[in-house]
Amino acid sequence: MSPFVDQPRRIAYLGSPDLAVPPLEALVDAGYEVPLVVSRPDRRRGRGGQLSPSPVRAAALRLGLPTSDRVDDLLDCGAELGVVVAFGRLIKPHVLERVPLVNLHFSLLPRWRGAAPVERAILAGDERTGVCLMEVAEELDTGGVFRRAEVEIGPEETLDELRARLVDLGTELLLRALAEGLGEPEPQVGEPTYAAKLEPEELHLDWSSPAVHLGRVVRLGRAWTTAAGRRLIVWRARPHEEDVDGPPGTLRGTSVATGRGSLELLEVQPEGRGRQQAEAWRRGARLADGERLGE
Repeated sequence: MSPFVDQPRRIAYLGSPDLAVPPLEALVDAGYEVPLVVSRPDRRRGRGGQLSPSPVRAAALRLGLPTSDRVDDLLDCGAELGVVVAFGRLIKPHVLERVPLVNLHFSLLPRWRGAAPVERAILAGDERTGVCLMEVAEELDTGGVFRRAEVEIGPEETLDELRARLVDLGTELLLRALAEGLGEPEPQVGEPTYAAKLEPEELHLDWSSPAVHLGRVVRLGRAWTTAAGRRLIVWRARPHEEDVDGPPGTLRGTSVATGRGSLELLEVQPEGRGRQQAEAWRRGARLADGERLGE
């Protein structure tokens, strides 16, 4: 017999970052009782070192919901179901045995199990991704899938833009599943791939890489290189098949030579300055054709 209540009304919530706030707000707006919100512990921020709550905990406090940073508190909150969105912590077996949990995962499982599914989908050049509402299992992202929805990834769509679409899609998927009844999950089918957390060095633009790959890195946000020895963040860029004369990193106008093709810079942010159009930056920096970025 399935441990999942067909149409639960008391739903605990587990999440931490900004992207996990809209589903929580939607549950409350839809009239579900949320007896507990579990999020990461408060962190010290700023010069004064004041404790700051996660975005989810801040939203829960604003909504007047009980909060905790201890997963074990789920055991005594009286929830019929727990909803997990970008929680970032494994949930131990003794909790899974007593509280049925579902997870909104932002990929088409079993592709991109793990911490950074949206980032890895963009970096891999995937043309489609989606959201799965899945059963939380002891092993990472291996549970059966109750519902899924697919979307196309725009060729220039940024991480923030795609993630926002997926959150909206996932929130709708969750509310519909709860209203209609979860039913029985279907096992995942296919070869798993794993989405390791993005490392800071992966945002460093290696000009010996193909322009297509560098364009994907830029779409993740805060990609960077150096110009005249100072850091330059590249916010928007467009890859081209045409080469630029010179070794990788050579600047011609607002285009940069790469390992294959060229990358046209569209919006950049010099160190200590605001975001600006690449043409305005190049004029202000007085960089001549033939100078190299990344040196």
